[in-house]
Amino acid sequence: MAHCALQTARHLAARGHAPLVIAPAAAGTDPAAPCPVVRVPSLPLPGYPQVRVALPSRRLTAALTAHRADVVHLASPFVLGARGMGAAARLGLPAVAVYQTDLAGYARTYVGAGEGTAWRRIRAVHASADRTLAPSTAAVRDLEAHGVPRVRLWPRGVDTVRFRPGRRDGALRRELAPNGETIIGYVGRLAPEKCVELLAGACGIPGVRVVVVGDGPSAPALPAALPGAVFLGRRTGDDLARIFASLDVFVHTGPYETFCQTVQEAMASGVPVIAPAAGGPLDLVDHGRTGLLVPPRDPRSVRDAAAALIADPARRESYGRAGRSTVEGRTWDVVGDQLLGHYDEVLTRRTAVAA
Repeated sequence: MAHCALQTARHLAARGHAPLVIAPAAAGTDPAAPCPVVRVPSLPLPGYPQVRVALPSRRLTAALTAHRADVVHLASPFVLGARGMGAAARLGLPAVAVYQTDLAGYARTYVGAGEGTAWRRIRAVHASADRTLAPSTAAVRDLEAHGVPRVRLWPRGVDTVRFRPGRRDGALRRELAPNGETIIGYVGRLAPEKCVELLAGACGIPGVRVVVVGDGPSAPALPAALPGAVFLGRRTGDDLARIFASLDVFVHTGPYETFCQTVQEAMASGVPVIAPAAGGPLDLVDHGRTGLLVPPRDPRSVRDAAAALIADPARRESYGRAGRSTVEGRTWDVVGDQLLGHYDEVLTRRTAVAA
């Protein structure tokens, strides 16, 4: 189960509701789910096997019918979610669609064209929803500018118990930076749209160790692009939290983030952030107080921002404290209750229209 969907299901169950998750069949093992999970057949995306695409299946409508659902929550309606929208319409159920992926940005990155087609697809799917939930003000603006109706803001939560400054680990720091280097980290998918190669300039700063956490199709090429960097592969749970808290600076490089959860996790860990001044990070990073926003896809700006924070430990500490303070009210319980409010409003409006 994807992280946001898992946290949502946990919150719904904790509040006494009965969620059902319908998801593509996954390779490997799943985290323990707090509710029943129905798996539909899927295939790995060509060139990106970590992403699985659902195949047509009658299980979706049958599962919704058997569960006697009151509302259908569509987490990133692209393939399976779009089919879920159709099933909800056939069953007369209200649907809440969550916008999570900048498909237009991906079209630009992977094929150099197709933005218009991507937005037509997004508009067609989301126009059928009773409400579309966007994770950032930038995403709300984009959706509304492209004609998507009934858009509301719903951000993401962060686990402030798991991700906290107290996870900082001296032994891990000595392992990653045996000569006492300042540690700059990136956490996320290693894919073309993430532009991780923008960290190359930071690799050349004396006394710096760049640490990269994640996997994806760009992984084989990145060691050559980032000489001297340490690649830790995919990490999760408390292990990931320990790595976050042990960084000195966190850098996110991708310019197409509708939210950017790793920025929140770094802030919760008390780590100053450098991120592009685009998309989700505009809501998360208070420039000059919790981190630095830089022009997207600008390697010199990334390097200069990193060098400025490396040279000023007091500034790093101040930004880290402010970042932690900023996210303390953004727990999954808080945003989960906001989601329940959206459900209530949609159900109330459907009832009023039916009457």
